[in-house]
Amino acid sequence: MKLLPFYRVRFRYPQGWGVGLGSAESAEGQHFYLAEGTCEGRIQGTFRGANHPRRRADGTFEPDFQGVIETTDGASIFFEYRGYGRAYPAGARQIVGSATHLCDHPSYRWLNDSFAVGEGVVKTIREGQVELVIEWSEVVWEPIPDSALANPL
Repeated sequence: MKLLPFYRVRFRYPQGWGVGLGSAESAEGQHFYLAEGTCEGRIQGTFRGANHPRRRADGTFEPDFQGVIETTDGASIFFEYRGYGRAYPAGARQIVGSATHLCDHPSYRWLNDSFAVGEGVVKTIREGQVELVIEWSEVVWEPIPDSALANPL
């Protein structure tokens, strides 16, 4: 397989809610955030979504993120993100994830069986406000060499 640059998404959460679970010492909880931002790259447009991540006791977020990208050429692309929002490093937490997309616009139907991986950062802008930036890469299937198929692991 190989990775091809796909798009960069940059967004903030203008609204969000959370419920703490467990003891006062535990950071575990469930959250709901509304997201707004932009995309640039092979997909360009406005980004809107809803993330309802679980926050584990170790501070790691597990996103459950769905939304839509309204492209500059009039398409609506649905997306789903999964992965980890790591609790470190402070002020620039790491993001790793996977993404799938759906679209009925002729220019973007190829997305319907594509798969993407992403890496990013949660940047603290000021107290209580963050900006998330994720670089997505398309995973492109390539055949496994015959020599590798012939030799068991």
